[in-house]
Amino acid sequence: MEKQNQPLKRKAVFLDRDGVLNVERGDYTWRPSDFEVEVGVPEALSLLKQNGYLLIVITNQAGIAKGLYTKADVLACHGKLQQTCDNAIDAIYMAPGHPSVSESLSRKPNSLMLERAMAKYRLDPSQCWFIGDQLRDVQAAQKCNIPAVLVGPYPVGTHTYQQKNLLAAAQWLLVQQK
Repeated sequence: MEKQNQPLKRKAVFLDRDGVLNVERGDYTWRPSDFEVEVGVPEALSLLKQNGYLLIVITNQAGIAKGLYTKADVLACHGKLQQTCDNAIDAIYMAPGHPSVSESLSRKPNSLMLERAMAKYRLDPSQCWFIGDQLRDVQAAQKCNIPAVLVGPYPVGTHTYQQKNLLAAAQWLLVQQK
């Protein structure tokens, strides 16, 4: 019989946004018309959901602090992402700060967004993964003892776990859980 106050052991995949879920444009992406979901992302998210993972986006959005765009602009892009991906994402955490404007513990490579999500959803870090395209994503995950998969055109050996894109990372991750 399960104890009533026993914490749940839920699993999740944390996802960076720009360069993982949407095409990295090399500049800030805040207009829905410029927001292009990466090839294979809807399939990858569906695959992870079917295997019981919560999907949580962890994204730095420094353009807000710089005055380049607003939170409403970012939320419009997130709405397009959810619409394209059949509302597969369970939560989106966003750090609007930038070091040139203010200090923030939320901004990756810090881990506050991850810590908040882990507490809210009662996640077991040993059952979680972080998929990102920057070393700051890996660093944030490491601070929470969460393994990370680095995606993108990095040289082999840049990080322990590397895949070419989110779909390849999702397929690889599901093999690891068996």
